[in-house]
Amino acid sequence: MIRVLQPGDEALLEEFLTPLALTSMFLRSNARAAGLVDRGEPMQATYAAAFEGERIVAVAAHCWNGNLIFQAPTDLGAVAREALRASGRGLTALSGPWEQVLRARDELGLVDRPTITRSRDALFDLDLSALRLPPEKPGVECRRPESLELPGCAEWRYAYMIETGFGEASPALRAAAYQNVDLTHELGNDFVLVEHGRLVAYSAFNARLPEIVQVGGVWTPPLLRGRGHARRVVAGSLLAARAQGVKRAVLFTFETNLAAVKAYESLGFRLVGDYGLIFFRS
Repeated sequence: MIRVLQPGDEALLEEFLTPLALTSMFLRSNARAAGLVDRGEPMQATYAAAFEGERIVAVAAHCWNGNLIFQAPTDLGAVAREALRASGRGLTALSGPWEQVLRARDELGLVDRPTITRSRDALFDLDLSALRLPPEKPGVECRRPESLELPGCAEWRYAYMIETGFGEASPALRAAAYQNVDLTHELGNDFVLVEHGRLVAYSAFNARLPEIVQVGGVWTPPLLRGRGHARRVVAGSLLAARAQGVKRAVLFTFETNLAAVKAYESLGFRLVGDYGLIFFRS
């Protein structure tokens, strides 16, 4: 049986996703924060699930921003189509374990649809008790951004979205970047690295649960790269999370971004798999 999830299904969804935690952070975090009712507001989605008896065996969520996120070892095409049908929104992206992303593209008939990016990312995991900190550097601190600093962070986010293929330069993408930064700040999930009073890097948690966080949106302006800023801002954010009782962190990054891979491994992250993203042209 395949049906759209409703309030009251939260425990069934969590039971299915918890053993698949490393590739289910968006699904679990968004459902926990915004519930299962979809009014098209940030973090909301229409969730369609396949059942075997009373147990969920696959799920797809069509999100407020058009992204289709899934954890579907079986019945992938069916739950994806049902989520798309029930939401009534346009499709902007596919997101999930890489093999499932490719299967979803094929089963939804999207092989020939033009894309902005098609990325198999390296997936990393870290037990925060094993976090390795960079050497301290005088005049450098990691902290939450202040309200007056958010427009600058949003411009960085806009540049990040273009560079990583989340979209093409446009007023709509810039507006989405500002909305993303404002929401991330409201949730308490953003961090900046400050060197002698100057902002030099940004990092955020793009999904968060009490026991695990997912690092995303790490950005250093091109002229400031190669100085360890990204490594320090990520480390600072994870120290703050650990102080709040978080036990684990996960992230994914382009396999070809060797500088990022090296930085994350220096903090103790270990490669555990992959994650996939396909963003379509509008």
